[in-house]
Amino acid sequence: MKLWQGRFDRALDGDADAFNESLSFDQKLIAVDIQASCAHAAMLGECGVLQQKDVDAILGGLGEILDDVNTGKLPIGGAEDVHSFVEGELTRRIGDAGKRLHTARSRNDQVATDMRLYVRQSVNKADALLCALIGTLCDRAEEGLGYILPGFTHLRKAQPINCAQYFNAYSEMFLRDIARFRDLRVRMNVCPLGSAALAGTSYPIDRARTAALLGFEAVSQNALDAVSDRDFVAEYLFCASLAMTHLSRLCEDTILYTSDEFGYFEIPDEYSTGSSIMPQKKNPDLPELVRGKTGRVYGHLMGILTTLKGLPLAYNKDLQEDKEPFFDAEATLFSCLSIYNKLLQKLKLRPDAMERAAGEGFSTATDVADYLAKRGVPFRDAHAATGKLVRYCIETGKTLPALTLDEFLAVHPAFGKDVLEAVKPRASAEARNSVGGSSRKAAQDGIASIRARLKQ
Repeated sequence: MKLWQGRFDRALDGDADAFNESLSFDQKLIAVDIQASCAHAAMLGECGVLQQKDVDAILGGLGEILDDVNTGKLPIGGAEDVHSFVEGELTRRIGDAGKRLHTARSRNDQVATDMRLYVRQSVNKADALLCALIGTLCDRAEEGLGYILPGFTHLRKAQPINCAQYFNAYSEMFLRDIARFRDLRVRMNVCPLGSAALAGTSYPIDRARTAALLGFEAVSQNALDAVSDRDFVAEYLFCASLAMTHLSRLCEDTILYTSDEFGYFEIPDEYSTGSSIMPQKKNPDLPELVRGKTGRVYGHLMGILTTLKGLPLAYNKDLQEDKEPFFDAEATLFSCLSIYNKLLQKLKLRPDAMERAAGEGFSTATDVADYLAKRGVPFRDAHAATGKLVRYCIETGKTLPALTLDEFLAVHPAFGKDVLEAVKPRASAEARNSVGGSSRKAAQDGIASIRARLKQ
């Protein structure tokens, strides 16, 4: 029997029942539903709304149900949703005391509370996975402190950089993702239980006590808003989408940098696949899948925003559509963070290929212009002189490090012998010692800063 069946003469049509049900997916909430119900029952007992014997029976019964579900003794089924399943099973086990559990609450504030509890747990796990990934990035950065890598703008070689600076850049992105998730956790840590259907309750309850039992920092201040608020779901999906954006960018780099055309990294065999027809192929399928799944998470964000945009106050059944997208986005984010962390731990760096590439494409041209500017040549004139040198190199098939001092002097008299060292890729990277720069010291300081912030 449905929890609401008393109002109706006839049972819900089978097709309508199947369309209306949510147990097939909201059963993931069973642990938090029982957690919230235990807190609610304990509070009702403390306030004298329920007799202590009923509270004890309810708490005992709920604990047994959770144990039986976790051990596989109790299959979940035969109900409209997880809330109906738990209450029905509780009543079957302990009798009328189970029917009293729903006193002073509605499924509206019940599901709102369950979702906040579940999303809060998910935020904590996302935080942990991001921390683990940053830890791996820091490890790879430390390994790369002695390596020089080409830095790109517009996917064209720009300037030589320290390999550690490259990995640190992604750590900074993921640190911002952690900060966003933690901000969300603070903002969403508000208890809606006690809002009932939309207007609050006439029972003498203690909402602050319920909130404390569930680890919430405060209680919601408006019942209409509390039962219909899913901002925290949308915000989680935004945080997840941006984390996936950063992960997808890292995967794009991995795909490029492990190609024959670049060759800076090599994906380990354990995280590569081959071709059914081309025996030589070693494909970056896992980074490609992460890149592809990013769009899937974006879709869920757009879905929840579209669901919320036209809802009148207060609760509407449309809000049932918050769960499947959330659960899928959560699983996608977690699997992508986890698999890429494992891949990154075994990614092989190829320093010789990196440094060789860093010296190509006139990537130290800016160093030549800076060299002249530091000797009093106006930067625009220095820029023009360097452009002439680059054009000369193109015409003669040379590189800047291959030029002689006489060739430099033929373009501008301010050049000295030390320019021959300044145009080398490693010297170029080492010269940029400003905070966040490409020198070894700046990159090493960056790693220390990232690790320190990670501990906070």
